[in-house]
Amino acid sequence: MPVADTVAPLVCAVLGDRASIRVTCWDGSTVGAPDAPLHVVVRNRRGLRRVLWAPNELGFARAYVAGDIDVEGDLIRGLQELARFADPEHGPRVTVDATTKKAILRAAVRLRLIGLPPAPPPEEVKLTGHRHSRIRDATAVSHHYDVGNDFYRLVLGESMVYSCAYWAREPSAEFGLADAQLAKCDLVARKLGLAEGMRVLDVGCGWGTFARHAARCWGARVVGVTLSREQAAFARERISADGLADRVEIRVQDYRDVDDGPYDAIASIGMAEHVGAGMLPVYAADLFALLRPGGRLLNHAIARRPGHAPRFSPTSFIDRYVFPDGELVPPATTIETLEDAGFEVRDVESLREHYALTLREWVANLERSWDGAARLAGPARARIWRLYMAGSSIAFDANRIGVNQVLAIKTDSRGRSGMPRTRNFG
Repeated sequence: MPVADTVAPLVCAVLGDRASIRVTCWDGSTVGAPDAPLHVVVRNRRGLRRVLWAPNELGFARAYVAGDIDVEGDLIRGLQELARFADPEHGPRVTVDATTKKAILRAAVRLRLIGLPPAPPPEEVKLTGHRHSRIRDATAVSHHYDVGNDFYRLVLGESMVYSCAYWAREPSAEFGLADAQLAKCDLVARKLGLAEGMRVLDVGCGWGTFARHAARCWGARVVGVTLSREQAAFARERISADGLADRVEIRVQDYRDVDDGPYDAIASIGMAEHVGAGMLPVYAADLFALLRPGGRLLNHAIARRPGHAPRFSPTSFIDRYVFPDGELVPPATTIETLEDAGFEVRDVESLREHYALTLREWVANLERSWDGAARLAGPARARIWRLYMAGSSIAFDANRIGVNQVLAIKTDSRGRSGMPRTRNFG
């Protein structure tokens, strides 16, 4: 009997409307409509076993990362279709009756799927030690960012910026990803009020693009800190090549260990997500202490929607494979924490749609350079990045997560901000 015929009860139970799903099994047999928008290829029994043992996003991710299951065609569209049938944490949204359960069990026995769950792919990480300790944070950052600078160059492009771009125009041959990332750097610089000779701290500086831009285009003197040694080495090379070594210093340093204030301005672009909700007050207080009176902070961070959410989901693909220990908080939490630390919040801007578009550009870059990316980082790691960027783009589009720039200031002893009365940055 073809595998697809045996699998059909499981497909019907899990996916419901088979008209929008096509499944191809390892023997070449298929179930579902040939023109279905989602085409899932099950390459071996282990793929089904992974999904049966964890019928949620983690089980699917393990099978996809290991190459046991593929989604052919447009991955973003395929994931959108898959989301119609399954909740990321709890799995299929259908109620399976007793008859269907028996059919699934018979199929599992016939396909020899019964047994212990397969071991997770080696790329899955579970950190040890105290959450958000300096050592554990350094390990988490290394897991994500020390994949290889050449791999990131393929994905991010020559700008080497790993946060959402600023799309003042639609993507085109005249205005591409690098232009939009430069526009974001300029937006941050304008919000911070950068000027010649200002001393700037770039917290979580990544590959140094904003630090270089602030020095080269705005005349600032910049200290950038990162926990990734690969990022720091890359940033220093570019800074030296630009002739900016006398204006930009890159350190491998935890933000909690920076003690050479005061700074005139602080940029934190895509770093606060790694801090942890419980550590946000420490983060805000430390940055407040590092600023001179009248100094500004620009906090650019991904945010979750308000309301009840589990702090650490045991089924989270993102936590196991992408950003271990990463935590998102609603914008109101960020604002309240900054205000509690002594800041005055002056401006909040959502860039949610900008990030959805940026992620699509990164997915396209990865897919265009797939063979090179798989060679540099390994096929499994390339699959992780493709899955997480495609899924994140959908999440931003659907307003399940957002990203916000919060501009805050440390007023002087008399409460003066030195800010213009009008909102005159882009």
